Amino acid sequence: MEIKKKNPYVIAEVGCNHKGDLNLAKEIIKVAAQYCKADAVKFQKRTPKELLTEKEFNAPHPNPRNSYGKTYGEHREFLELTTDQHKELRDTCKEWGVEYSTSVWELTSAKEITTLNPSFIKIPSACNLHFDMLDFLAENYAGEIHLSFGMTNEKEAERIMNFFINKNRNKDLVIYSCVSGYPVPFEDISLLDIKRLKKSFGNDVKAIGFSGHHLGIAPDIAAITLGAEYIERHFTLDRTWKGTDHAASLEPNDFRKLVEDSRDVSKALTYKKEEILEIEKVQRKKLKRG
Repeated sequence: MEIKKKNPYVIAEVGCNHKGDLNLAKEIIKVAAQYCKADAVKFQKRTPKELLTEKEFNAPHPNPRNSYGKTYGEHREFLELTTDQHKELRDTCKEWGVEYSTSVWELTSAKEITTLNPSFIKIPSACNLHFDMLDFLAENYAGEIHLSFGMTNEKEAERIMNFFINKNRNKDLVIYSCVSGYPVPFEDISLLDIKRLKKSFGNDVKAIGFSGHHLGIAPDIAAITLGAEYIERHFTLDRTWKGTDHAASLEPNDFRKLVEDSRDVSKALTYKKEEILEIEKVQRKKLKRG
């Protein structure tokens, strides 16, 4: 299954910014598609009791004011949408002319989302060493697999790449330069890692992407100039809303600006078609001296 991709491909990562509200999730899709002109809208799918240990499930949220439950597990379950609800989100994305996708955090969620047959499924940085899940997707899912390298050392990255090469799925793979922080200060964004990924793995994968958790959009534009073909940013309708990810998300006006600037910069990333362009010839005749 091939994504019809413009270059760059800009993904609005909603994650759990819908606050567990299906109607809000649908409204976010509409805004991302119609106003921001995103290429894809992405959510997240977890099975909290499979993902978390009993101790983690019953622990308090590390930031109680962002919690939607008495424990971290209850918080995570409150924010989860069912597979049938994700099917509605997929259909809503189709209605508004934007791709639907989801990050999957463990095997059950991977199996459930695979039944919806999205164009791509994302593996978050936290789960990129979950080889049982990677193996299921490699064997049972025909679409693209996107994977972030946040919190991942070079030895682990090589292990992940060798897995996909051995499965003959590396040409369906998009890997993302990523720093896992919310938000990430500019000095930690590490944009030049895009060049390192291109040098190490660029010939083995479909493309290199950039998944950012910073403020503003300047680093995303720079990422495009360094060779990132996919840009993923968290998206919300209001950064002041309750929840962990809102503060590191873009609101509609900024996301729309990101999409516009990304496409403009992509057009500009060319060499001159000839030594003196047509647009220069009139000025050359008028201004050139010597």
